[in-house]
Amino acid sequence: MFTRIHKLNQLPSNVSAFLGVNANNTTKNVRSIFRYSFAIKNNEHISVNTAQQQVLKKYQRPFSICRNNYVSIAARATGSKDESKDFLAVFPEIVHELTDAANSLETRQAAEWFTKALEYNVPRGKLNRGILAVSTYKQAAKAEQQTPENLKLAHYLGWCIEMLQSFFLLTDDVMDGSTTRRGQLCWYKLENVGLIALNDALMIENGMYVLFHKHFRHLDCYVDLLDLFHQITFITTMGQSLDILNSNKTVSEFNIDVYNSIVANKSSFYTFYLPVAAALHLAGVTDREVFANCRAIILEMGNFFQIQDDFLDCFGDPEVTGKVGTDIQDNKCSWLAVKCMEQANPEQRAIMEECYGQNDPEKVARVKQLYEELDLASYYAKFQEDKFNQIKTQIEQAHKGVPKAILLQALQKLHQRQS
Repeated sequence: MFTRIHKLNQLPSNVSAFLGVNANNTTKNVRSIFRYSFAIKNNEHISVNTAQQQVLKKYQRPFSICRNNYVSIAARATGSKDESKDFLAVFPEIVHELTDAANSLETRQAAEWFTKALEYNVPRGKLNRGILAVSTYKQAAKAEQQTPENLKLAHYLGWCIEMLQSFFLLTDDVMDGSTTRRGQLCWYKLENVGLIALNDALMIENGMYVLFHKHFRHLDCYVDLLDLFHQITFITTMGQSLDILNSNKTVSEFNIDVYNSIVANKSSFYTFYLPVAAALHLAGVTDREVFANCRAIILEMGNFFQIQDDFLDCFGDPEVTGKVGTDIQDNKCSWLAVKCMEQANPEQRAIMEECYGQNDPEKVARVKQLYEELDLASYYAKFQEDKFNQIKTQIEQAHKGVPKAILLQALQKLHQRQS
């Protein structure tokens, strides 16, 4: 992934491009379809054994989804019914183009595997990032710009963002030893996949640049888009590194400053800033102040989003979230752990130091009990409302060129989310 950051030694001169200077629930949650009846005893990580593979065979296509049946996956998407349908309608074309590109290298077996990796991983989430890019483009672009060809480009841009998301998640699942993702077994947990998943992640990431070269190289914003994606990838991998390095520390070393740095770099930039900034570039926006305003607002939204994720990791329903939470046993610097250590008395801190980061069901349960004793759920509920109102005001008072309607819509989707 780092070979893509070919301008790293020139990073200061690229900051202007990064900031925006032009350089040239429509149906029932479909997770139930993919719900595997394997046992996850006490939330421990498990490998996929023969019995579990029999369960996968029961659902027939463990590697692949019917290429003409993406409509059912729209149940995961959080856009409107039409937005989700239109967005998903483009994905088969993405797969076809990338498969053709792989086949052109005379690597038929690898091309078939690439197709499986794309179909299993890329379209299975809520598609927030991709749909946000399309929505932002529609608001930011002038009426005469919104031709069928340009709207198609906006959809391709959205899918490039979803591919980058899949790249991050595939590697994250391997590093964290996760079992489920998006209501199904993690890709690397499937039989005959394993650590090949790391190369699959790289194929998906670099598939983005195949699409960029084919569809965007004639545009004035091409270099800006490439710089944006490269820099967001670098920022996110640095955040991932910070997250992993801090998971080797003791819970007593966690603090809110470290937490905020992890969140900003690991998730906020690629989850919220990338879709908005990429769409603004595509729409021809060049005002530095618009990008700076968006960046400030979006980092707050990203922080809000990650705090929700941390809460749901511990208290969310896996049937709804689509994954089994492991932050406690993985010794993650989570918002709950930080707040617990801030509010705990010496005896409670000692319990955290003894139990946090231990892959022991009894110790995990004791940490959760401590969270309940401190009533962190009520603290979180109040915090969530206060944060929502703060960001809402920030958006309403933003620069006139900021896509306020889209940001308010995205914020509303975050409000009191359960997955």
